[in-house]
This record gives sequence, structure tokens and C-alpha cells, in this order.
Amino acid sequence: MELNNLHPAEGSRKTRNRVGRGTSSGNGKTSGRGQKGQKARSGGKVRPGFEGGQTPLFRRMPKRGFLNVNRKEYAIVNLDQLNKLKDGSEVTVESLVEAKIVKQTLDGVKILGNGDLKAKNLKVKVAKISETAKAAIEKAGGSVELVEVKKFEKAAK
Repeated sequence: MELNNLHPAEGSRKTRNRVGRGTSSGNGKTSGRGQKGQKARSGGKVRPGFEGGQTPLFRRMPKRGFLNVNRKEYAIVNLDQLNKLKDGSEVTVESLVEAKIVKQTLDGVKILGNGDLKAKNLKVKVAKISETAKAAIEKAGGSVELVEVKKFEKAAK
């Protein structure tokens, strides 16, 4: 290390680019905006997607599909995942999150009938369940109860 090789750490010195401070600064006169035109003016911006008057891409593309704003999305749990729980335990949204079977609860939990259920006497309380899963749980001595998940709504001001 020598004095002529010293320099500050990368990103430690930040100086503002001072535009319009004379021609020798490199950004004088027109301040790096070029001459005339919309972008040279104050407040001269175009909105996102604007293509200079040409029909923008989002309007040229065909419209397809339908987005249901009232759609409910459920966290999916298969029967074989319930084997991680102890026999006779109560299966709720909270217990599934605690057992790390479900990460997000979304609009509730739906249990599907994939896999074999080895856990016995489960008390299942979820938003939705398939017929095959319900039959498998009841065959293993468990019970099924459908519970409506209440979402927190914003308080009206």
C-alpha cells in the first residue's frame, strides 16, 4: 500500500451532479437535456406506456379472460401432510401453521384427498374439504367441521 494508491471505499463518496453551472462542468447550458422538445421543458414527462401518439402496446393487444375480484383462494393441504400431526389432535388453521404444513392461510384451508391418512381420530375444522378427504378422515375415526374464515375488514372512517 502506497499513498498514491489510496482511494475511498466504493460507494462511500457521493456527490450530487450540479447541472447548469457553466460549460466547463460538462452539464452547463442545457443541463444535459438537449435542445428543445418535450423532455427539455420543465415538467416534460410522458406517462408510462405512452408511445408518442402511436396506439400503445397495451391497447393493441387483444383483451382476454376475466378476473373475478371476489375470488377466494385457499391454502391446499393433502391428506398425507396431516400425518405430521399427532393422533387425536385438532386440525385448525392455527395448528397447520404451527406445524409448518401451511405458510399462508389466504382465504382459509382446503383439504384434498391425495395420499394415505395414517393419523387417527383427527378433529378437522377447515373452510373446505373434498369428498374423498372427508370420507378418509371419517374412516380413520375423525370428524369434520366446516368453519368460515373471517377476514379483518378495514374499519369505515
